[in-house]
Amino acid sequence: MYVIIVYDIGEKRVAKVCKFLRKYLNWVQNSVFEGNLTESQFEKVKYGLKKLICEEEDAVLYYVFSTPKWVERGILGKEKNPISDFL
Repeated sequence: MYVIIVYDIGEKRVAKVCKFLRKYLNWVQNSVFEGNLTESQFEKVKYGLKKLICEEEDAVLYYVFSTPKWVERGILGKEKNPISDFL
């Protein structure tokens, strides 16, 4: 599955959340990550985020697509962290 995660969280937790998400997804812009995950990886990500955020103050949005071929990605301006499809 292809996942996009966007978050708005308190400053104290930003570095921890960013470091955690980089284990699973590609960082594409401030507070935005995307990439392919298995079902179990996605469950680990959701569980890990729940442990890191404050649910009364923070917001994490995720978008799930069955395949990246249905996602059209565009950019206006400078791309902060280009995603490479090369291994």
